[in-house]
Amino acid sequence: MNFYFRAIINKKSQIGSTETLIYWGRFSKMRLMRRWFNFLGGFGLLFCMLTIYQESLAAEESQLDELPQLCPSDLPTAIEEIINRPELSRSLWGIEVQTLEGESLYSLNGDKFFIPASSAKLLTTAAVLSQLGADYQIETPLFALGNLPNLTSLRLKGQGDPSISSKSLKTIVHQLQALGVKRIEKLIIDDSYFEPPTINPTWEWLDVHSYYATAVNSTILNQNTVRLTLLPQQIGKPVRFYWSDATGGRQWQVINQAITGVADIPYNIEIDGDLGKPVLQIRGELAVNELPDVWDLAVVDPANYFLESFRLHLAKAGITVTRGIVVRETHRDELETRLLAISSPSMAEIIREINQESNNLYAEVIAKVLARKLNTDTTIEAIDRSLEQVGINPEEYVLVDASGLSRQNLVSPQTLVKTLKLMSELPYPYSNSFRQSLAISGINGTLENRFNNRDLQGRFWGKTGTLTGVSSLSGYLSTLNGSTLIVAIVVNNSDLKSPKIRQKIDELVEILNHIKQCRASQAIRDYALTINSMKNQ
Repeated sequence: MNFYFRAIINKKSQIGSTETLIYWGRFSKMRLMRRWFNFLGGFGLLFCMLTIYQESLAAEESQLDELPQLCPSDLPTAIEEIINRPELSRSLWGIEVQTLEGESLYSLNGDKFFIPASSAKLLTTAAVLSQLGADYQIETPLFALGNLPNLTSLRLKGQGDPSISSKSLKTIVHQLQALGVKRIEKLIIDDSYFEPPTINPTWEWLDVHSYYATAVNSTILNQNTVRLTLLPQQIGKPVRFYWSDATGGRQWQVINQAITGVADIPYNIEIDGDLGKPVLQIRGELAVNELPDVWDLAVVDPANYFLESFRLHLAKAGITVTRGIVVRETHRDELETRLLAISSPSMAEIIREINQESNNLYAEVIAKVLARKLNTDTTIEAIDRSLEQVGINPEEYVLVDASGLSRQNLVSPQTLVKTLKLMSELPYPYSNSFRQSLAISGINGTLENRFNNRDLQGRFWGKTGTLTGVSSLSGYLSTLNGSTLIVAIVVNNSDLKSPKIRQKIDELVEILNHIKQCRASQAIRDYALTINSMKNQ
């Protein structure tokens, strides 16, 4: 899995200059007239080109309108033509397609267990939304001991709000200033709300130093991530690096073995963690003409990062802190008074971040919040209990985390479809909040750059999932004929790169988008209903 991303700059040539305009003014009258006629000719050519372009667009739209429509009975042939291609011979497919009313249109290994990757987030968000509601917010209270302006202690009790940022800390500091706080003898960061472990033991150890596998603790700041940027220097010299946040970066010991290479060499920078140690090793070569290479990494000790960052903001505001500590066991002084509190966005907004952007930290956090609210021993027990109330039996899936990062998660395509169907049947605003949380094809989230063609843009609302060798897509498809399908496609054991797998999945969705209600199919259903009615009599 790649842990880096790079910007691409498109350069456009500039046409026209001051010198050109001066030269133009020196033309003789005859040459000016000649230029005028050339201009008219060029305008005519431009007009013709525009006309041809408009006609080609119309022809293209006409061709799109004439794309073959498929009857449900044609689906097996059309789907199998894609999934049986030679390059997919090692890939295991699970497909379930149903109407919104529950009629099965196609099923391939629909009842078999697959590794779902981030499609598991559909189960997590369904469980949390159904129990806590769309308006639920996570509160972070602060308790004080002593009299203003000098406090004996100030305790911030983290309760898992994953949205707290450096900006949030500034807001807290401003509120403390408004209350007249000048001095804090002991600043306490209470990180005891969630039970350990903070990192799921089933995650791959190569992932745990990356932004998508950060620790899930009670006091989260900046999503427990810090950004590392690599910059090329002179050829042969070590690559230079800097941190976006020195407080978070200081927790890492960096062994920089990367050097600056000649121009245009292939990118081959690697950053590896040392399991159980706060050590990063940077290796490889970065081309001298390479753009800044940006890596988002996990903070080593999130609670201490929160403490040191908070102290820094307080100091900048002129509020003195004598000492600061982190407590990981329940800490409460009966003489404390509640001073202020901040709140997270609504649960509707949180699950939108989870399903549209596939945010692992947010998913793990809300499952832990749910476990606290339901007073269960584990997050999985809380999810099981909640989904059972929605109508999904715990035997229909196996979850060991809430985000889908673990390869020990198992879900069938039928269970994914069932989850989507049951959530669509919940009363407003539950059903609406759940659907609105999904990424929309060609518009936002992880589907922003997929299905950009005119036929499918804005028609598919769904959740993606990706691990090495695993790709999934589940959601609601509003087809061209106006019907709504619920679709779950999961691919396991593939030896293809993720973009290639996604391309094949997208082809299947294209096929489903052109399904139509066929008279023959309707006649067969009517006949079957008649036979069943006669048998019942």
